Amino acid sequence: MHSVSTRVLVTGSMGCLGAWTIKHLLEHGHTPVGFDLSGDRRRVEALLPADELEAVRFVRGDLTDQDQVRNVVLDNGCERIIHLAALQVPFCRANPSLGVSVNVQGTVHVFEAAKAAGISHLAYASSIAVYGPDSDYASANGPSGLISNAHAAKRPRTIYGVTKVANEGTAEVYWRDHQLSSVALRPYTVYGVGRDQGVTSEPSQAMAAAARGEDFHISFGGEMQFHFASDVARQFIDAAFARFKDPGASRGARVFDLGGPVVSVADVAALIERARPGVKVTVGDAGLPFPRGFDDADLRGTVEHVYQTPLEDGVRQTIAALQAA
Repeated sequence: MHSVSTRVLVTGSMGCLGAWTIKHLLEHGHTPVGFDLSGDRRRVEALLPADELEAVRFVRGDLTDQDQVRNVVLDNGCERIIHLAALQVPFCRANPSLGVSVNVQGTVHVFEAAKAAGISHLAYASSIAVYGPDSDYASANGPSGLISNAHAAKRPRTIYGVTKVANEGTAEVYWRDHQLSSVALRPYTVYGVGRDQGVTSEPSQAMAAAARGEDFHISFGGEMQFHFASDVARQFIDAAFARFKDPGASRGARVFDLGGPVVSVADVAALIERARPGVKVTVGDAGLPFPRGFDDADLRGTVEHVYQTPLEDGVRQTIAALQAA
């Protein structure tokens, strides 16, 4: 896919998306440099054999320490950055001050490190948590009936969402002041091997339980968009390498909602039960405080490729991989 080997910093490398990003970077012949405060490699080890992991440089470090972030980029000769590290909704709720320090200050440190290294473009993770509940957007729906980023105001209801709004603003400032361009992707419900924490991780936890032959209750219901972790990682890699139909599309601080089919949580539960007969997955009544789905027309009109594994295939692959493990 990418013919020239490149050294790529992946922050949050011990998380679900970090692990998948490392996997796919290696497949493309690149050299990942993983940066994370955690030394727990179980998620990357679930995806990669030991001999392949030897090609990854793992650096333990604190995103809130500006010198550490700058040094990991400079000392390892990183040429690209995929910034995925963040404290998710429950952790930000439990410790708002730490959440802001890691998510906002940490992101500033990543942009500063890129600037110091002469890296002119990076990719980072935002979230649909920048939006409020569906009731806020009666007039913001696009032609598809989904929320359109072009018309929808950011109205976060969580500290986590507030930090993501701040990061998008930070990216705009670095473009205006330093011509450091960026692409942010806003996933909705990411699922797959390694997705075991965060407010929308319960469908993945249900898949893990099914792989063990156990029943599971998903505490929320409603409709939403689901993104296979492998697909999201590939999309971040393409964003970091600015793989756009028009090369000029990377100029600025671009933000894209990830889209796809809107599916009920009950339908996901049924897919899990179909993939693992004999297991029962129940679903709560209340939906999450977010719109049911987002229009990805902007993404599709800009990038070379949108990765979208059919949900049934992704669920089946996840359960099979977890059973094999």
